[in-house]
Amino acid sequence: MRIAIGQINPTVGDLAGNLALCTRFARDAAERGADILVFPELCVTGYPPRDLVEKRTFIPQSEAALQRLADATRDLPVAIVAGYVGRSLIPTGKQATNSAAILRRGEILFRQSKILLPTYDVFDEARNFVPADSQALFTLDGRSVALTICEDAWNDKRFWPNRLYERDPVDELMKMGGTLLLSVNASPFHLGKRELRLDMFRALARRHLAPVVMVNQVGGNDQVVFDGSSFVMDANGEIIASAASFREDLVIADLDTGLGDLRADFTDESEAVYEALVLGTRDYIRKCGFRKVLIGLSGGIDSALTAVIAVDAVGRENVHGIAMPGPYSSDHSVTDARAMAEKLQIPFDVISITPAYEEMRRTLGPAFKGRADDVTEENLQARLRGLTLMSLSNKFGAIVLTTGNKSEIAVGYCTLYGDMCGGLAVISDVPKTLVYELSRIGSNRHGGAIPESVFEKPPSAELRPDQKDSDSLPPYEILDAILRLYVEEFHSAREIAGELSLPEDLVRSVALKVDRNEYKRQQAAPGLKVTSKAFGIGRRFPIAQRYFENE
Repeated sequence: MRIAIGQINPTVGDLAGNLALCTRFARDAAERGADILVFPELCVTGYPPRDLVEKRTFIPQSEAALQRLADATRDLPVAIVAGYVGRSLIPTGKQATNSAAILRRGEILFRQSKILLPTYDVFDEARNFVPADSQALFTLDGRSVALTICEDAWNDKRFWPNRLYERDPVDELMKMGGTLLLSVNASPFHLGKRELRLDMFRALARRHLAPVVMVNQVGGNDQVVFDGSSFVMDANGEIIASAASFREDLVIADLDTGLGDLRADFTDESEAVYEALVLGTRDYIRKCGFRKVLIGLSGGIDSALTAVIAVDAVGRENVHGIAMPGPYSSDHSVTDARAMAEKLQIPFDVISITPAYEEMRRTLGPAFKGRADDVTEENLQARLRGLTLMSLSNKFGAIVLTTGNKSEIAVGYCTLYGDMCGGLAVISDVPKTLVYELSRIGSNRHGGAIPESVFEKPPSAELRPDQKDSDSLPPYEILDAILRLYVEEFHSAREIAGELSLPEDLVRSVALKVDRNEYKRQQAAPGLKVTSKAFGIGRRFPIAQRYFENE
């Protein structure tokens, strides 16, 4: 049996576009002699459709699109596995199902619906779908095929020390006599996810002594980036075919010979994160209907990284850098920003906020009479920069990319309606220490586009004379270590202090900053998830709350 992996980048809700994409891949797979072509989870509708499934027309249009895919490939001998949103046969409760079908010669031969609906991290499928209560095998070319949908394969009791579900759909199907496991996925990327996926499916292949086909979606949808990285394993868990990471791909594996297409991939995780950010940025801009972007270039490392990512995502001709010096900006801020813009060959302008800042000081003077300067005047500068960028955005129809990193956003080192203004927070899930690694990668790809002085200068918002981030924050190496354990691992302040050999008061002060700045983060632009726990849809903490850990 020759199996084709159709690793595609669907757009949520674009049924016609997704259908055309699937049809093109089906014709290519048939030309290459594939017996079966496997697409990712919900390839017809895109994943995640979220509350689109609540629209009355969505389910019937999804099912109609599946039939159109069958009709469009009627002349092809290849069987096709395609995911779609179906309608539940149960008259009560949710009506939508997360389903997959096997099509051949214009007929829908088999349907299977997802049993395990994840409701953790970025997932909230139980909100929209009804779970299936049964499943069956399908016989194709003499093989008993076990078809599972994403989470249904992620509950192996021998792999996971703490399982989330009682049922194990893969185990059930293989006990029925399954000899080939097909797993269709929309499995998001984060650091370490690709290796975890390989380990988990390798354990399944060896446990059930059966080949495994794991097909994953690729592309960005809102805050989530899917890396693809699909593969075929033999019964020993050895990879015989693999698709590329972070791009569409069609690969073939021959189960009889054990041979298949093997794509080169990103072995370095920092390189993979960089690619994820480029892909997520490109797709967010493209799928939202924008072409051009605006970036406030401060001469600092964060805006520099955002700029090189943007150039790789949409092309230098579509990236416009704006330097906005204020009363406390250093000379090298503008010169470094200009030097990088020239190296990247992107349009660049300098718009000083100093005149507007001085005018606002005069305007607000009577109201502020008798009060000393404080963070208000600092934030005024950031908000004037936000106003400038958003005005340019309105005038020229370009989307603003914000430049704040995860470390700053975690502790509230950002200004509402100021540097948080924009349509996409590209590096909001990138800790400051990782920003430097990714910046080196991006700079090297563009011939050293980021000046060395940007790497060497102390981080500063330049909102008051001689200001440095270290004035109010611990060194970023320490801060990032605390944040990883507090935000991503949910360790308590006391536990973190012990693990990192830090003063407990320091850890508690950081934790308190994280908790008290939830109101800011929930007003931020959507960001791209690249760690195991990102701020945004995957971390849902209340704003008005007074819970503090006592241990």
